[in-house]
Amino acid sequence: MPTVAKASRTDTGLASELRMSVMRLRRRLAGERHPDNELSLNAMAVLAGLYRHGDLSIGELATRERVQPPSMTRTVTFLEADGYVARRRHETDGRQVVVVLTDLGRRTLLADRRRRDEWLARRLRDLTPDERAVLREAAPILERLADAE
Repeated sequence: MPTVAKASRTDTGLASELRMSVMRLRRRLAGERHPDNELSLNAMAVLAGLYRHGDLSIGELATRERVQPPSMTRTVTFLEADGYVARRRHETDGRQVVVVLTDLGRRTLLADRRRRDEWLARRLRDLTPDERAVLREAAPILERLADAE
């Protein structure tokens, strides 16, 4: 089996390393959820999408989260029933309904993010300044990869 240093010399090796590392970090961050938050990661992703992009239709949410509209409808219905989101008519197109983040949804999302960010910030303090600089440069690149089609 190739060493990590040798594996990352090829694009395929780098892809494998990144996949494993990102998935492990994702699982670790998922474990750092706020203890009062019982929402699924998918539901939290919907709240995050609304927070980041503003009011969105079910179709837009489904596209952003790469799920089918009926699946997104179920998630939004659940979130709406518990007061995390609300539906309202689009401001300029009365035929369209958009999903809106409520104060409860915003508070839940921000409390969860704060807890995870605090955990990650503590871990980052254990890195060298050069390692943190590399991550600062890598973060927008990882974001581009995450948004790629």
